Parts: sequence; structure tokens; C-alpha cells
Amino acid sequence: MTLARSPARRLLSVEHLSKKYGESKVVDDLSFTIAPGECLGIIGPNGAGKTTTIRMCLGLSAPDAGEIVYDFGAPDSIGWRMPRDAMAIKAQLGVVSQIDTLDPDFSCAENLLVYGRYFGMRNAQIRQRVPALLDFASLTNKAASKPGALSGGMKRRLSLARALVNDPQLLLLDEPTTGLDPQARHLMWERLQVLLQQGKSILLTTHFMDEAERLCSRLLVLDHGRKIAEGTPRALIAEHLEPDVVEVYGVGAAALMESPIRKLAARVEASGETVFFYTHDAGQVLDALTAWPQLRTLHRPANLEDLFLKLTGRQIREDG
Repeated sequence: MTLARSPARRLLSVEHLSKKYGESKVVDDLSFTIAPGECLGIIGPNGAGKTTTIRMCLGLSAPDAGEIVYDFGAPDSIGWRMPRDAMAIKAQLGVVSQIDTLDPDFSCAENLLVYGRYFGMRNAQIRQRVPALLDFASLTNKAASKPGALSGGMKRRLSLARALVNDPQLLLLDEPTTGLDPQARHLMWERLQVLLQQGKSILLTTHFMDEAERLCSRLLVLDHGRKIAEGTPRALIAEHLEPDVVEVYGVGAAALMESPIRKLAARVEASGETVFFYTHDAGQVLDALTAWPQLRTLHRPANLEDLFLKLTGRQIREDG
């Protein structure tokens, strides 16, 4: 006799989620899941519905339609729904928002201590966790410093350490590295990868495509509140893009849009004085471009930024 295998647990299940503000539908029939130990990234232009989705998952905004269901593994946590079971769910979540919410009047250690009290943790229990959290954030030597004395990267790492004070199963991170310099961003990525290796789950929104490719096991692409693509970064690139890209830039590059060279590529796009040739045979394009020695070229594989621009367009979006 063969025993039926139970389906893999879904830590978070979002089904047919919708939200309107006035006449604008910000989230439109959105569904996705997150498994334990998975990092799910949500990417999309400004106004695509990323932050609104996070807010509904946190119970900060009520959906107009749809369900948000959590399953943290314990028998009494199966089928918890947001916002019905908001208090119980939030005890299992860690949050890092776009906006700095650290208390400027408290030191780094005190920020962790006070935040732990919101979860009903005893002072002795929190104090036991503080040294390890500060060490995780590389802030041990800043324990007595207030946030005003920290760099932007240090503040973000302190926010991440604070989000871990209750040892959450799921972290919701809304653009956690915005405004950071490359060194600080890379250190933040390294810390998040450690958490994934420890079995934490992450729901991440980001505008950085290299961040999404480094951290996320799966991606959702949103535009105008709707899911327009879903899959692993590599699978999405293979599905939607030609494998090679030749970038050509310099004065006069735009003229290539009307030249016979464009017929050598599957797709050609221009942005300012840069022309992008998307092709299955970069060699042909590069050979033809030798007739234009005044122009500079870059041959590279297709990446997530190419995917993002193909699916959502190159036009600038205002926040919305």
C-alpha cells in the first residue's frame, strides 16, 4: 500500500487579493505562496502595488477581496487569517519597512529591548538575545550609540536585527537596501543570505535587480497591480528574453535604429544614445559593428533588468 504524501506546507498563501483606493485598483486579483525557507521577491515599477501588498499581509491595510492565510506549523497556527488573527500572526513576523522607524532617543541595545517588549517578552529574555543580534548586525561596538550616530547602512542592519528580536519564521522586507551605498548593500545581502541558510523565509520587495537575482529563489513581476510573470530568475530570463545583449553607445548610436544591422537581432531598443540589440547570435552583430569604430560596445548575457524593462517598459513612473 502506498501512502499519500501530504502537500508541502505553505507558510503564506495569498489568494485573489484586491485593493482599491478611490477609483484606482492598486492590487488586482493577486495570488502567490511562500514556502518555509524560501525568499520570494516582488518587483515592479512605482505604483505596481508592491508596498500595498506588504501592508495587507501585515494587516495594516484591509483587502477589498481575497484571502491571506498563514501556517506556522504548530497545530493551533494552521489556517490563521489576516486580519482576523492579526495579533497571533504578527508575533511570528519580522518587518523592515522602507522608512526608518528606529527610536532616536534610545541606544541600539535599548531599541532592541523596547521592541521585544511589544511581543510580551521578558526583559531577561530579550537581554539574552541582544548580544547575538548586535553581533549579527555587526554593531556590537555600537551598542550604546543612538541611531543618529549611525550610518545609513548601520541603521538598516539595526532595523533588521530588531525585526529578529522575536525569532520570526517570516520576514517582510520592503525595499530594505534603498539609499545604501554598494558596500552597505552587499553587507545587508550577506546578512539576509545567512538568515535564509538558517531556514527563515523572506518576502522582499526591491527595485534592485541584482538584489533580486542574488537573494530570491522565486520572483513575482507586478504591473498596475496585476501579476504579469512568476518564476525563478533564470527561468524568467530564459522564457522572455534572447540570451545575449549587445549595448552600443556614443554619439551617433541612435542612427543604428535605422541601419541594416538591426535586422541581425531579434529585438532592438533605444534609450537615449544607447541602443540595445537582443540576439541569439551576438557574433553577427559585433562583426557588423566594426564598421562603426567610433561607437563603444558591451556584449553581455541577458539579465533581470532586461526582463524588467521588457515586461514593464522603459517609461519613468511617478510614485503612486
